[in-house]
Amino acid sequence: MAATFSVLVIANRTADSPELLDALGTRAARGPVRFTLLAPATTGREATARQLEAGLERMRASGLDVEGRIGDRDPISAVDDAWDPMEFDEIIVATLPAHTSKWLSIDLPQRVGRLTDALVTHVVASETAGRSAPVADIK
Repeated sequence: MAATFSVLVIANRTADSPELLDALGTRAARGPVRFTLLAPATTGREATARQLEAGLERMRASGLDVEGRIGDRDPISAVDDAWDPMEFDEIIVATLPAHTSKWLSIDLPQRVGRLTDALVTHVVASETAGRSAPVADIK
């Protein structure tokens, strides 16, 4: 029996994006995995809760094993609070494209990698639904 991996997914405005869903589906195809969607409350707790629920709904409808959490409004603090190397094996960070992403302006994917020393996959979710987005491993 194969081990089940646990992946921490960090997303807010991109939580229900098709690019993130595709990346999670690709990761799930590699073997048993469960996801925890961490939504830093960067857009306020109420708006974040709605975005988190939309993401969870879409992911579960695709057959993914996922739970959700709202984190601190500072994404680095949210990750620091949530990260437990005994609980998670890797991380996926979903951002908007560079020209609109506040998270990329603070170098979030690389900072998360340095903070956790985990494999971090960065997913760029376009603002236009259905466009293919680049996915890159950071570490």
